Amino acid sequence: MAESGYNVGDLVAEFLSRVGVSTCFGIVSVHNIPMLDGIGRRNAIRYVMARGEMGGAHMADAYARVSGHLGVVFSSTGPGAANAVPGLVEARFAGSPVLHITGQTATKFLDRDMGTVHDLPGQTAMLGAVCKTALRVRSAQEALGVLTRAAALALTPPMGPVSVEVPIDIQRTIIARPAALDTLVLPVPPPLPPAEAALDAAAEILARARRPMLWLGNGAKAAGAAAMRLLDLGFGAVTSWNGRGVVPEDHPMTLGGLQGNGAPRVQEFYRSCDAMLVVGSRLRGHETAEFSVKLPQPLVQVDVDPAADGRTYPNAAFVCGDAALAMEGLAARLRGRIAIDPGFAADFQETRRRATADYLDTLGPYADFPAALRGALPRDALWVRDITISNSSWGNRIFPVYGPRDAVHPVSAAIGPGLPMGIGAALAGAEGGKARKAIAMVGDGGFAVNQTELWTAVQERAELVVMVMNDRGYGVIKHIQGALQDGRMFFGDLQGPDFGKLAAVAGLPAFRVGAVGDLAETVARAAATPGPSLVEVDMAAIGAFPPYAPYNTMGIYARKAAAE
Repeated sequence: MAESGYNVGDLVAEFLSRVGVSTCFGIVSVHNIPMLDGIGRRNAIRYVMARGEMGGAHMADAYARVSGHLGVVFSSTGPGAANAVPGLVEARFAGSPVLHITGQTATKFLDRDMGTVHDLPGQTAMLGAVCKTALRVRSAQEALGVLTRAAALALTPPMGPVSVEVPIDIQRTIIARPAALDTLVLPVPPPLPPAEAALDAAAEILARARRPMLWLGNGAKAAGAAAMRLLDLGFGAVTSWNGRGVVPEDHPMTLGGLQGNGAPRVQEFYRSCDAMLVVGSRLRGHETAEFSVKLPQPLVQVDVDPAADGRTYPNAAFVCGDAALAMEGLAARLRGRIAIDPGFAADFQETRRRATADYLDTLGPYADFPAALRGALPRDALWVRDITISNSSWGNRIFPVYGPRDAVHPVSAAIGPGLPMGIGAALAGAEGGKARKAIAMVGDGGFAVNQTELWTAVQERAELVVMVMNDRGYGVIKHIQGALQDGRMFFGDLQGPDFGKLAAVAGLPAFRVGAVGDLAETVARAAATPGPSLVEVDMAAIGAFPPYAPYNTMGIYARKAAAE
């Protein structure tokens, strides 16, 4: 007979509703049944049944990135929690506020290695290694406090995933409903104000600049208006790949994701600049060619995390504080003091034009893809990608992004998250009124990792176009092997499914692109189709695959330089 009364599982379900969670992801299992029973009986939260914990965690991550709110994933303990780790790793890389709630074996067996179902000694340490922290509910009385702390930590900058273990016997424990739920407010600290002295010192450096650059990262996603104040003063902008769209990329004074890695003309332009302000970005090695790209000097850095001070590039000044508050403070101090070179804007825009043209020239038959795809999609479409070679070559760099929460990609450079990320993004985009279409560009190799999540997309009727760039293998790996292993290419050729037949089995419409000229019309048809659809781009039919930067610079730019 089912237990009656209010238990800790009910508390978990009500807590999530009280803190504004409307959608969560995961898999039901023996060690989370009471919590999911609470969600099911309350019927206040949409529970998305992923086909794997990895997929569920990636969905929660993308949901958090697009919505700007807490992403929640449930897993079982032991193998289920371990399966969620790749998604938590990615959320940590991306700075996504993800709350992972997992079961645990009964308290009397905990940490004793007695072989109970799903028991994994060291689970907390495993989760703690990839999250901001991992917490365990040790009694029914402390459940609300632990959950509150976990959600607040996930949402406190620098944001990231937090795991909570709730032992199965505690989930079933009958408790009095906490009255504190009625007035619950998460104790997330307000934006951190930067020190006035630090702003003064940074402004003193930047006021001497005549050709200043602004590098915007993930930490500046909510600071677009403040960034525009600096652009209005004459700054040029560039973004990390996880900071794209903070400044709409049709603004004439942004290079978007074309930061210099794989774009020699941008690196040459940096030499003519006399300052760079970096806001909310780690200046990651993946985007700076392992820190070999020479950035403008002096470099001033703004970050909410004091540990970011000098972590990758040395700086002349560091401001610890909220991105928006810091940029607003700097803009106020620089107004009337900074004198921009009258030719800087024209030089910047010419560099942008020529660098983009140079980069397109490396893409061979795929040079028209970014513009054609952009034109086929609504302006507010969500741009989701896997680590496929098409993203590594052009998706990260020159496909235009217009909003700070419009783009999602594996910051960790993992292969496989693209499809579940597309689902999470699409479900977030469907909330709050008008449904936004999402497109997930995945390679056939990455698609294979989580292809069972197609059934999740169909069941949830996600507004998602899954665009599979089919190059019959691991294209990125082949380019690296070709460049660094004397052309020896091992273990990169995959036998994949007939994508049209696979889509038919899953129950969604399928389209195929076999020529560049067919891309825009085909994607537009897919985007206009209600619910999920699949588009296969037959790269073998289209032609030689675009080279993976930085190997794209071998020859084409040299020939251009000689001609000029």
